[in-house]
Order: sequence, then structure tokens, then C-alpha cells
Amino acid sequence: MRASRLAFALVLVLTLLSISARAQTRHSMRGMVLRVDAAHNSVVISHDAVPGVMPAMAMPFEVKTLSELNGLVPGAIVSFTLVVGKSSSHVEHVQVVRYESVERDPIAARRLRLLENITRSPATSPMVGQPAPDFTLTDQARAPIGLSQFRGKVVALNFIYTSCVLPQFCYRLASQFAAVQKRFKARLGSDVVLLTTTFDPVRDTPERLAEYSRQWNADPASWHFLTGTTEDVEHVCRLFGVDAFPDEGLITHSTRTVVIDRRGVVAASIDGNQYTATQLGDLIETVLRR
Repeated sequence: MRASRLAFALVLVLTLLSISARAQTRHSMRGMVLRVDAAHNSVVISHDAVPGVMPAMAMPFEVKTLSELNGLVPGAIVSFTLVVGKSSSHVEHVQVVRYESVERDPIAARRLRLLENITRSPATSPMVGQPAPDFTLTDQARAPIGLSQFRGKVVALNFIYTSCVLPQFCYRLASQFAAVQKRFKARLGSDVVLLTTTFDPVRDTPERLAEYSRQWNADPASWHFLTGTTEDVEHVCRLFGVDAFPDEGLITHSTRTVVIDRRGVVAASIDGNQYTATQLGDLIETVLRR
């Protein structure tokens, strides 16, 4: 599968080169970083489609200078310019896109202001390359689940609450995991594990999470929906850089997805929701191949 995608990418690049034999062309693009290869001045990006040029796919891009790779880590959402010349192509102006909610309706705007004005120190996520902090919570079958028990497997971890009313947040994160579950069906449990942690343990009991998990046809053996005491859940949220606090019956929260490699090391920590399920799947596939 990897060879066929790289071959297709090569065909696309060659096609672009032939089209641009007389002039240099430039294309604004956006995607998720999968791997940084400074030794070869390149970066692998799962990018969005460029209308009339190429479909969404994962492929390597060369950079002219190593400074273009500064600050890039797996999971980073980036914007960049693809430059195609007569005999070569490269990317430039690679910029990390910092997550910021674009919801400006009155309710979402007020919550955003509350989040920005929160007085306690913000939670901080473990850095890429650091060991993921261990924890134990309870899943939808009331079984104790510890992160360390999945050593040797790739773990994807996200945070939601089942009463979230805004579809672009918790619902979207859950739907992305549902797509990942479908993509890696043959490897779930043996190579890939999904963990979804609530930050609303009062309402999100194991029974409620079991009901919610059925909405996504979640395999309880490989996609665990986690809850626990309020203190334990808050502790786990802060371990992974997730802020959440009550707001008139709902919860204002930040958004994060973490991918942990087979060694228990953080491979990617994705802030926000500005990525596709395909890009998340490409990232997990890249980590699996390590």
C-alpha cells in the first residue's frame, strides 16, 4: 500500500513537472506532518486536496533549507507553498497553524473568552518524544484500564463528553476515531488501541459511555471509553494538556488528540480539531511502521 501511494505521488509530481515545463507554478496547501527527515531535507505531509492539481494524500516534500523544518513535529497542522519548476519541486513558507476556534456564535464566543481568561495555570501536554504519563481509569465495561498495559501497541487518545452539543468538537473527535477503527479493523487490539476519556465523569458513567460507544459501533475490546472519579479524570486531563470546566450545565474545554508509540512515548500531540480522519489515520500508520 505504501509503495503504491509513493508511486502515485511520483506520477503526480512528474505530471506537474511536465505541465510546468515553461514556467514555475505555486500552490497553497495545508496538511498534517507525519514525519520529519532533516537528514534528507524533507518532510512527509498528509495534505488536503488541491483542486485541479492533486487529491488528498500523504507524500514526501523536499525543502530548500533546513530552517523550513524548524518547529515541525508529527501531528502538527501546517500551511505551505508547493513550488513546481522545470526539473524539480519543493515546499517553502512552511508554517505551523496554531489552533483557534472559529466559532463566533454568542455561546461559543463566550465560552472561548472564559477559556482564555481562566485564572488557574493551563494544563500542559507532554512533549513529542517524551514518555506518556501512565494512568488508570474505568472503561464502559467497568474494567480498569491502564495506559501501560498497552505497551507494544500504538495508542490513540482523545477527550470528549457525551453531552457536547457542538458537532465540530466532541462529535467530530469521536467520528474520527470511528473512521480510524474502520481503517485499522484488522489490526485493532493487536496493534492499535483507541482510548476516549470523558471530562464529565459525573454524567458520563460507564453505563452512559457504553450507550454512547454503541452509537459508534465501538469494539469494547479495542476502543475503550474511560471515566473515573472527578479527581482522577481531572488529573488525567491535566497530564495531557486538556482544560475543561463547567459552564451553565455544559463544559467549556480545549481539544487534544495524542498518539503514543509502541514504546509508550508520545509520537504526536495534536491541538484542536483542524485535521481529517484520513490525516489521523495516516499519522497512526506512520507510527505503526516505525
